[in-house]
Amino acid sequence: MEAWDDLYVELSTTIKEKLPEVEWVDLWHDQVAYLTDELPFPTPALFLSFNTIGCDDKGLLIQDCDTQIDMYLFYETFSDTYQGSYNQGSALEFLRTLTKIHQTFHGKSGVNYGTLRRVGMGKEESGGAGNLYRISFGCVIEDSSAKVDYPDKPVADIAVESSRIERPKVIDANPLFFVDTK
Repeated sequence: MEAWDDLYVELSTTIKEKLPEVEWVDLWHDQVAYLTDELPFPTPALFLSFNTIGCDDKGLLIQDCDTQIDMYLFYETFSDTYQGSYNQGSALEFLRTLTKIHQTFHGKSGVNYGTLRRVGMGKEESGGAGNLYRISFGCVIEDSSAKVDYPDKPVADIAVESSRIERPKVIDANPLFFVDTK
């Protein structure tokens, strides 16, 4: 991964291609808590959040980062989920979409992220504005965004000489072992 926007663009493109029922993809910043103040968005909406859990240095300013990718599915519905309701099918579409998110990403990898593994799922507080669930995936991301790329240039002013090197003789006056080489 060169930059975090590469990860976001790759994931949001996959969402739009594989989950056409999702009408809005955005970075998560608690939009549902401010529905009256925020830019209105259609639902179902899927919001992405990235959190590093830990990073290991690989060298050359490259890191392997254990990363948690949270996907917040917001679904606004007035349908009832109780058993026997006449509109239960449309109400349960929310759960079907959660399942599709899992199927789309669990065990998959991309150009900018390693194999995703679902690590959690649960209801989030939405302030009574609709259904909000978070499904979390863990993966390792190689972050090379700080790596310095040096341009290829010819090397000048270096001379390589070939000469005979004589190794020093090491003689131990008190060896631990005597090896008979006859």
